[in-house]
Amino acid sequence: MKLFRKTFLILFFILIFSLTGFTGQNVQLPIPIFVTIMPQVYLVERIGGDRVIVDALVLPGKNSATYSPSFKQMLGLARAKIFFRIGVPMENSLMPKIKNVGKQILIVDTRKGIKQRRMEKGHHHGGGGGLDPHIWLDPKLVKKQAKTIYEALIQVDPEGFLEYTSGFNSFIDDLDILDKKIKAAFASVNGSLFFVFHPAFGYFADAYGLKQVAVEIEGNAPKGKDFSIFVKKAIKENTHVIFVQPQFDKTAANKIAKAINGTVVSYVWFSTAWVLRLVIPTTFQAAPQ
Repeated sequence: MKLFRKTFLILFFILIFSLTGFTGQNVQLPIPIFVTIMPQVYLVERIGGDRVIVDALVLPGKNSATYSPSFKQMLGLARAKIFFRIGVPMENSLMPKIKNVGKQILIVDTRKGIKQRRMEKGHHHGGGGGLDPHIWLDPKLVKKQAKTIYEALIQVDPEGFLEYTSGFNSFIDDLDILDKKIKAAFASVNGSLFFVFHPAFGYFADAYGLKQVAVEIEGNAPKGKDFSIFVKKAIKENTHVIFVQPQFDKTAANKIAKAINGTVVSYVWFSTAWVLRLVIPTTFQAAPQ
């Protein structure tokens, strides 16, 4: 009964929105836009500026694997003009719902033009076909996503061409600068390993000559022999930092860090402050040797 009532209310509000002009051709500013995860918010805002208002479905600290849209988000999607997807597995089950409530919504896949790498063996994302979805962690790939976002914004709001072009060009310049800074930071440590609980930095590592080593095995903390292997590898590689997302249990990471006289660093790669968060892995260079 509660599910029926919730569904009825959603459909009712969608009808009201359609009757009051939300599905019309005239674009009202700011343009309501939805994305899947927080890093995308930053990307769209850098290009769209004040002409857009961007909401993410999966908020920081939340697990995309267990995500379910709230009533408020469903209403927001009914009003949104664009939904930018990025390839997180939960999108597959979400697409029919978005198409159902957002009849006027333009769905844009920001993976366009990007060749995705495969996740390391034993670390697949459920429903992701073994492909690594973390394409927002390499500036060069972000430039491709930015172009897709830029083109979609102009398609929906041609009058914003000058603003979008300015935002796009400025963002590309900043990404080029960031890329050079990261290359310089890692110039002397090419081939170095860094330990992460969840292997989110594959694209980042590939781009800058690094190697990530995942602590988790099929989403679970290592135990027994596997635990000993990680400790020995960390000691051999003289590694002293283990990166962990806040939503993961830090128990195993803390045990490994203690065994190697290291530190556990919590990183938020779902953060809006994408550019700042992207360079967090450089902290392993400053760890005690």
